[in-house]
Amino acid sequence: MPRNLQSADLKSEIQNPKSEVSSPLTFQPIFVERLWGGRRLESEFGKKLPAQRPIGESWEIADRPEAQSIVRAGPLRGKTLHELWTQYRDEIFGDVPNSPRFPLLLKLLDAHDKLSLQVHPPERIAETLGGEAKTEFWYVAAADRGAEIYLGFRESITREQFEKALCEGTAADHVHKIRVKAGDAVLLPAGRFHAAGAGILLIEVQQNSDTTYRVFDWNRQDDAGKLRQLHVVQALRCIDFADVRPQLLHGEAELLLRHDLFEIQKWTLDSSREIISHAQFAIVCCLTGSLTCARVDLTPGEFFLVPAQLRDREVKPTNPGTSLLRITIPPDS
Repeated sequence: MPRNLQSADLKSEIQNPKSEVSSPLTFQPIFVERLWGGRRLESEFGKKLPAQRPIGESWEIADRPEAQSIVRAGPLRGKTLHELWTQYRDEIFGDVPNSPRFPLLLKLLDAHDKLSLQVHPPERIAETLGGEAKTEFWYVAAADRGAEIYLGFRESITREQFEKALCEGTAADHVHKIRVKAGDAVLLPAGRFHAAGAGILLIEVQQNSDTTYRVFDWNRQDDAGKLRQLHVVQALRCIDFADVRPQLLHGEAELLLRHDLFEIQKWTLDSSREIISHAQFAIVCCLTGSLTCARVDLTPGEFFLVPAQLRDREVKPTNPGTSLLRITIPPDS
């Protein structure tokens, strides 16, 4: 786990939190119980999960009205991500697009069982439905042999044909399935019909949204014996029925994805390397090995936020075979 900095080193910052930040920021994870979740976040990443409950998600960096990431160490310990965003924007985030809340939400997902077939709304439709637009990225951290994701449609289909399949209970027959392994990545633009199959551990980077419209949930029941709520009417308005046989991402060199909302790179660290340029922040997720930056350590499944005004921006591998995801918001977005 990240090492706490000594309070003596940060005396001036405690007196004036807006002074230059001297270390990356780490946050307390928020665990979310899901019907399809398991215990893999504990066995793979060492998370201290609530006992005997199926945990499907760990919200690692979140600025939601219902869920706030809290700084776990340093002079800003106890501050919420929203407080950082509203009170220390320049110091921590630098030159970023203006928005009411931090625009990204980062999670770990443990799909012990398969997720519901679902869609997230595009911008043009979300507001009319009372929801929030959501585009997301998945990186496969681990996957059982033969694990699959469901992505778009396997053949051209009209809305009317798909509605008929829903009524007949055959909607899953029309989804495009792709086998995945650790290291695979995929973009899920708003409007893409999708689900994660069983036996997959995912790192998710997404718009700051929690709007999901479920189409089919495999007839699962909750603890009370009830079927989960579906949102078929809303989903049919959002699904891109022309999205046929989409593929996994095939990045160039270190770049996995450059999108208006976020840029994601995968680095393999053989030596020290500067993670950000001046006036830019970055979020780092350790994938393998271990690394350190300004006396804060990361191991697999851990995240930290590197502030824009941090002087020591070098990340250093502390074990062979260290790799990471580097998440930023493009300055021209």
